[in-house]
Amino acid sequence: MSIDKRDFDIIIWGASGFTGRLVAGYLFENYSHNKLKWAIAGRDSNKLNKIRNQYLDVKIPIIIADSFDKVSLSKMTKRTKVICTTVGPYAKYGSLLVESCVSSKTHYCDLAGEAQWIRKMIDLHHEDAKDNNVRIVNSCGFDSIPSDLGVYYIYKNISKKNLSIRMRVTGAKGTYSGGTYASMQNIIKEAFKDREVRKSLTNPYGLNPVGHQDGPDKRDLRSVKYDKRIKSWISPFLMAGINTRIVRRSNALSNFSYGKEFTYDEAVMTGKGFKGRLNGIFLSIPLMFLAAKPGSFFNKIFNIISPKPGQGPNKKERENGYFSLRFFVFQKDGNKSIYKVTGDRDPGYGSTSKMLAESAVCLAKDRLEENYGVLTPSYAMGDNILNRLIAKSGLTFSKIK
Repeated sequence: MSIDKRDFDIIIWGASGFTGRLVAGYLFENYSHNKLKWAIAGRDSNKLNKIRNQYLDVKIPIIIADSFDKVSLSKMTKRTKVICTTVGPYAKYGSLLVESCVSSKTHYCDLAGEAQWIRKMIDLHHEDAKDNNVRIVNSCGFDSIPSDLGVYYIYKNISKKNLSIRMRVTGAKGTYSGGTYASMQNIIKEAFKDREVRKSLTNPYGLNPVGHQDGPDKRDLRSVKYDKRIKSWISPFLMAGINTRIVRRSNALSNFSYGKEFTYDEAVMTGKGFKGRLNGIFLSIPLMFLAAKPGSFFNKIFNIISPKPGQGPNKKERENGYFSLRFFVFQKDGNKSIYKVTGDRDPGYGSTSKMLAESAVCLAKDRLEENYGVLTPSYAMGDNILNRLIAKSGLTFSKIK
C-alpha cells in the first residue's frame, strides 16, 4: 500500500507503558482536532483498553502485535506512515520492529540511547532504508534532541565550520526513567560479555559511517575535573555517551557540514572552588553504582533504589521539572559565544514525551529533505523539527552572549 493511502499517520507502539501513555496523551490533547489519524498499539489489549478509557478516547483504534512476532509486526507497520516506539530496552525489543519498518517502507522514531544497538541497526539496515526511502530516526527524546538540535541551531546562526563546542548541563529537575535505567543496564551487560560492543561504546565516533570513525574528539569525561576554558568544575554526564555520538553522526551524515575538525563534548557544570568540586564528586556517585558489574553488590543496591520500567513521576512532578543546557562555543579566531537550550518539563518524561510526539508528527506530516536511512533527529528533520519544538514542546533555543 502507498504510504499516502495508509490507515494511520502514526501508531504509538508501547502505549500502555508509562512514557507511551504520555506520548499518546500529548497527541490526544494537541492533535485530536487536527487531521491526524493515529492509533495505539501493544501486545496486551486489556492494558491498552485501560489506557484508552482513562486518558484518551474510546474511538482511538487499538492494534495488537508482539515484539518477537514478525507477522504481527508486519501487519502493523504496513498500516501506518510512522511507527513511534517507546518500547525498550531497544536491543531486546526493537530489532524486528526496525526490520519490519524498513521492509514496509514505514518511517520510525524512538527514544533509544543504546549506542551499541543503534550501531547494529546502521550496519544492518541503513542502506536498505535509503533504497526504500525510509527514515529510521533514533534518540528523539532528552537523549539526544537537545544536544543534536542545539548544535544544529548554533551552526544555523554562526555558519562557521570546525568550532569547538562544550555542552554543560547547568540545571535539571526530574528523575531518569525506569526504561532508561533498564536500557543502561542492558548496555553494561552487553559490554561485559562482548568485546566488540565495548569497542563500539568506547569509540567517540562509533556511530559514524564506516571509514569516518576517527577524529579529534577523545573519550567522554569519566572523572571530576576543572575546566579552565569555562572556569568551572565539571563532572560526567550520564547521557554524554549517546548524545556526543549522535551529534558526530549528524556531522558525518551532512557531509561534515560542521567541519572535519569540529569537536564536541558534554559534562555537568558544578561550579567554582571547593564547593564546585564537592558538588561534582557528589553527582558522580550514582554513576559509579550505575556502571557497576552486573550482579555485584553495588549493582544489586542500585537495582533496589532505581525506578522500574513503567514507573514515573506524577503530573505535578513532571510539570515542576525542567532542564537547562549551555553550549560554550569557541572559534579558531578567538571569538567565544554561549548558547542555551531549555525545557519546561522534567527531562526524562515530560519533555521527552513531547519531543518524541512532535518527531512522529513531523515525520508523518511535514515535507522534509530527502534524507533516508538510519538517521539522527537533526539530519532527518532539520528546521521542521526545530520549529515544532520551539512552537509546541516548551523547548527554547537562544544565544546568551
